[in-house]
Amino acid sequence: MATSAESKSSTIDIIKLLLALCLLIASIVVFYQFEDSVLFGVLGLLAVAGVGVAIAATTTQGKGLLSFMGAARTEVRKIVWPSRQETMQTTLMVFIIVVILSIFLWFVDMLLGWGIKELLARG
Repeated sequence: MATSAESKSSTIDIIKLLLALCLLIASIVVFYQFEDSVLFGVLGLLAVAGVGVAIAATTTQGKGLLSFMGAARTEVRKIVWPSRQETMQTTLMVFIIVVILSIFLWFVDMLLGWGIKELLARG
């Protein structure tokens, strides 16, 4: 009994997703139909795409995506962001390290270049 209900729900979800995809494609077509008025093209695109997204959100996958997005937003709110001073100090340290490493690599490159010139000059 449960398998037929899942199968029916799955079939309906597939139909809804195909309809949403068709609406998203139609929104692009609507956008290009209003070549003279960009405002109407964009409004038409947003309206038809919005309907397509709303239909997709009613499927099992769409509900799962909305649930995931809500959980992700909750997790982002839990993040402790660094202060401005910490950010500036970290940025300064990264800049200093990059300068020191670039000077070191430049020195190594010059040393290797000199060594290869000496080897080729002897040959």
